[in-house]
Amino acid sequence: MAASSAVPGLFLMFAATVLLIFVCVSPPTWDAVYFLRAGAGAQEVRYGVFGYTGSGTSLGYNINPAGLNDNRLAAGTVRRLTQILVLHPIAAGLSGLAFLFGLCGVGYHRTGTIFMTIVSALATLVTLVVWVIDMVLFGIARNRIRNNGIPAEFGNALWITLGALVALLLGFCAAACGIFGNYRKRRANSY
Repeated sequence: MAASSAVPGLFLMFAATVLLIFVCVSPPTWDAVYFLRAGAGAQEVRYGVFGYTGSGTSLGYNINPAGLNDNRLAAGTVRRLTQILVLHPIAAGLSGLAFLFGLCGVGYHRTGTIFMTIVSALATLVTLVVWVIDMVLFGIARNRIRNNGIPAEFGNALWITLGALVALLLGFCAAACGIFGNYRKRRANSY
């Protein structure tokens, strides 16, 4: 192995990629991972990156559960914020790319670790931005829905995104330290 010092960063990049992929397949694709759950029983709606329970997959959607006529949640600003949720797959792609560069760094050359550090910094920044947007968007939606007497609570996708952010931040630090590891190939003593 060319550089064992890059392995912790590689592991953390892989973990962040997997976590962000889980978030990307949230409702309407997979109901187990969601940002916000509103309503109860048959009226329950779970919101994800590309839609909500029972909707088609689309880039941007209205947050307006059954029985709620809140024009502020149907406004264009909220719809634009749901369009920005497309940063989740972008962050997953960047962290996956950082993982691939890390594989090159671990197996072959220091340049792979340098690129892993650069791309992981970008992935960390994108994930931070999208996590803040998640918290603001779904925090406002939760409060508006609750004010109308409909039960609403945060889902696990918010915390999975936070876990990916922490993994990316630690992975960036580990990759930056891994740049300075020993990359010389050991030569066999043949005398």
